[in-house]
This record gives sequence, C-alpha cells and structure tokens, in this order.
Amino acid sequence: MSKTQAARLDVWRQLVAKQQQSGISVRVFCQQQGTSEYSFYHWRKRLREQLPMKFALVETSQSAPAAVAVLEVILTSGERLRVVPGIDAATLRLVLSVMREPR
Repeated sequence: MSKTQAARLDVWRQLVAKQQQSGISVRVFCQQQGTSEYSFYHWRKRLREQLPMKFALVETSQSAPAAVAVLEVILTSGERLRVVPGIDAATLRLVLSVMREPR
C-alpha cells in the first residue's frame, strides 16, 4: 500500500469515527464536511471489511481507582471496549463478535 493510499484510509477512518461520535446523521455530517454520502458509505464499508480491530495502550492517572480498565479495544468504526480485570474469555469473545457484526 502506498503512502497516499494509507493516508486516504486514515482520513476516512477518522471521518467515520468522527461521524459516529457526533451523534448526527450521515447526511448532515457529510454536508458539514463537504463530502458526498456515497463516498462516506463506500469508505465506511471498505474500512469495516479491513482489519476489524486496532489495539491501543491506555494510560490511567494516578488518581484513578484500581479497577480501571487495563485494556481498551478500538474498532475501526471508532467504537471502544474497555476490558476490566477478571472478565472471562467466553464473554469477551461474545462481545467482540457482536461488535464486529456489520450494522
């Protein structure tokens, strides 16, 4: 993948996540961003078909309680899953499978 393609993917990944976090409709979001709905839906679908998850290091402040999540899973859609100590593997697999399903 070229740097240009990677940069384009990154831009669209950020736009898709920003729209989902905004709570506004795709139509209004695209109008505000100056892009077409067709392009938005095309890229959202393309991103979902790629690697389903990214992992990120989560740092906590010293004042945070001890039971704070130690792992955060960030899907390409921008959704986040915080995994706390003691969660069983079967439950985690179930939650991840639901999060991966296309909507």
